Amino acid sequence: MTEEIHPEEKTAFHPVVHQGAKMISVLFHPLFIPLYMGWFFIFVLRLFPQLDAWNQKKLMISFFVNYTFLPLATMLIAKKLGFIESLHLKTQKDRIIPYIVTGIFYFWVWYVFKNQDFPKIVVMFSLAIFLSSSLGLLVNSYMKVSMHGIAVGVIMALFLAMGLSSTDQLGFYISIAFLVCGIVSTARLINKDHIPVELYTGIFLGIVTQVIAFFFVR
Repeated sequence: MTEEIHPEEKTAFHPVVHQGAKMISVLFHPLFIPLYMGWFFIFVLRLFPQLDAWNQKKLMISFFVNYTFLPLATMLIAKKLGFIESLHLKTQKDRIIPYIVTGIFYFWVWYVFKNQDFPKIVVMFSLAIFLSSSLGLLVNSYMKVSMHGIAVGVIMALFLAMGLSSTDQLGFYISIAFLVCGIVSTARLINKDHIPVELYTGIFLGIVTQVIAFFFVR
């Protein structure tokens, strides 16, 4: 007789694969992606040629403080005070405060960028991030929608928007954006952090919010 294989064992991955998936999830955490995009705007697309090297670094620090440090510090405080159980945000309840907090910071960044006449693509990106956090909070009432999915959805739509509205050759970067989306999505599924519908819903929300920002920002 052949030994019966349990259904879960058929989909089991080697521990190294699981660890790799966890590393990818951390590397492309939603709090880090705006930081990567800030670097891309400043040092690759060179959207701020009027700034000298020091002021470009200061702008990069501003991206880090507003998009990464302040939201993360607030969540650490919330964890310390017992408002959230885990920084991994495994439940819908744990995600309520982070959505609200990041939404406040993201709204402020968008407001400042818009009123300081930043390049259109930067303002559009910052608006999409704010809208995605707000929409994520609403959908969180019904499912544990993937924050990673929302983030990579925004990025995919952003690069497509840049490709459509720019004369620059951005095909390589668009391909990278789609590759990152695929890798991150696969990593989230490998470690069973989300079921497919939560992941695909997140990607869809990210795309929708970036499309709204594309038509809103003129």
